[in-house]
Amino acid sequence: MLVDSHCHLEYEGLVEEQGEVLDRARGAGVQAFLNISTKRSEWGQVIGTAQADADIFASVGIHPHNADQHLDLTRIELLEASREKTVIGIGETGLDYYYDHSDRAAQQKLFRMHIDVARELQLPVIIHTRDAEYDTLEILEDELEKGRFPALIHCFTASAQFGERVLELGLSISISGIVTFKNAKDLQAFAKAIPQDRLLVETDSPFLAPVPHRGKTCEPGFVRDTAQFLADLRSESLEDLAEYTTRNFYTLFSKAVA
Repeated sequence: MLVDSHCHLEYEGLVEEQGEVLDRARGAGVQAFLNISTKRSEWGQVIGTAQADADIFASVGIHPHNADQHLDLTRIELLEASREKTVIGIGETGLDYYYDHSDRAAQQKLFRMHIDVARELQLPVIIHTRDAEYDTLEILEDELEKGRFPALIHCFTASAQFGERVLELGLSISISGIVTFKNAKDLQAFAKAIPQDRLLVETDSPFLAPVPHRGKTCEPGFVRDTAQFLADLRSESLEDLAEYTTRNFYTLFSKAVA
């Protein structure tokens, strides 16, 4: 049984037939879903979906793309939303300098706010980072000096050097369907070396459908294809990889109840 540790069930492509999407995933052996929010206006819907199904959990957060639209977000507002029973993680948050859809200073400020709330509640920070390795590490190292907090780099595509450093800092790493792409040789090499107790799997659906589903809307059930590819890559059985990545999910997201 697998867990999709990062999906967007309220996004176009999934929300229109959400029930059928979830049924297909359950039929493929997916036992739990972490439904991720990226802006404040999604929080109610994401939490409502989690409240309706025991195998769905929620996050609350602001994606770095949306930082400029959330300059008025307060720490108290994020903290109170994070206390809801089905909310098991903070994010996704982080830095994206590839698109620069929001001011970098605004991204950094919100990233630190998410970490501060995560530290207080001891909920994992779900981190998006793209073309921002130096600043991401600088913020993580600075904030960890203030006190420990659990954290996860989701949809890992960064350098091996960055990956090795975040592992040293105690973070976990989640791998998406990108690892199945032909041009992902560097990611494949790094994914082989991630310690078993730090590895999670995800779809980031409706994006990034893995081989053999390229070109299709990604669904949570496709996490099985990514897991099978990873198992083959790491010379492990799918059953073993599913067992320890699922265990890692519930260890990291300790507020979740299996």
